[in-house]
Amino acid sequence: MPRTRAGRRRLTQAVMAVCVLALLPTTWLYVAAGDRLRTAADAPRTEVAVVFGAGLWDGEPSPYLAHRLDAAARLYHDGRVKVLLVTGDNSRADYDEPDAMRAYLTRHGVPAARIVTDYAGFDTWDSCVRAKKIFGVDRAVLVSQGFHIRRAVALCEAAGIDSYGVGVEEAHNATWYYGGVREVLAAGKAALDAVLRPDPRFLGPKEPGVARALAEAEAGTGSGTGAGAG
Repeated sequence: MPRTRAGRRRLTQAVMAVCVLALLPTTWLYVAAGDRLRTAADAPRTEVAVVFGAGLWDGEPSPYLAHRLDAAARLYHDGRVKVLLVTGDNSRADYDEPDAMRAYLTRHGVPAARIVTDYAGFDTWDSCVRAKKIFGVDRAVLVSQGFHIRRAVALCEAAGIDSYGVGVEEAHNATWYYGGVREVLAAGKAALDAVLRPDPRFLGPKEPGVARALAEAEAGTGSGTGAGAG
């Protein structure tokens, strides 16, 4: 500690300035998400819902991911969305979030033809940019846990998607608190992504999956449990 009163005052001011700067990205997330948060019961009717990956346990969706998928299935069954875009990590052969998400949804009554898979959603920014640039999504309801949904909405808005968020409620256990702390740290990267707008780790060519699934939905076809659009 500085020995002089002036030195201690300067140190206090410096610590306060660092704290304020550290919290600015989190503040931006709250402002950017604004009034865009909804529940599954009152989400706006739109064509597409985007469901973000949240890990697998022995090849099956983790409890947190399963809760996201349950909310997305409810949106579909309630007629609030027509197509579900599931985005997650398939960076190695033995780890496939999107197909596990698709299988879970079909087991819960969502037709496979209404599920579109994004295998390169390695993080939230990548998922948002790819939803816009690769799959042509202009407006969507986003589905994630409450501690993550503001970041998802802010980043998808920055990527050019008119977004509303459905935050899934969870018990406030150790995993929930870890997620909340992680979000404070992730807010800084999110702010940089929104400003710098980097390309995703993998961009690739445009894919017609969402447009095809929506066309089939409008035509009333492809509502069985066969293979869906990828």
